[in-house]
Amino acid sequence: MCSKAAARYGIGVGRIGFTWKGVKTVSQKKEWPAWTPPPQMLKRRPDLPRHMVGGIENPLGARAMYLGSSLYRIHGSNEPETIGQAVSSGCFRMTNEDVVDLYNRVSIGTTVVVQ
Repeated sequence: MCSKAAARYGIGVGRIGFTWKGVKTVSQKKEWPAWTPPPQMLKRRPDLPRHMVGGIENPLGARAMYLGSSLYRIHGSNEPETIGQAVSSGCFRMTNEDVVDLYNRVSIGTTVVVQ
């Protein structure tokens, strides 16, 4: 009998022009991560805050799993209504409940395949 069960989650993905494919590994895991929008995002959206501490209002939500050395993450969301839509800048959004479950299932070094 297999000791690991598969799980399925709803996600939000990158909007047109922000999708990507490849293989990454989980390089970091953070609970209630802080968020600093990268310069290219601030160029597109100068209205964004320059930094946000972790918390319920933070767009990264309850947990974040960082993918390699890229700016991409699998993270929670303060906008659960966006799950199932293509609205991000390339990250994978999940409900906070689901991202906490996934966070507890994966380890640093886990392979992530994006197709």
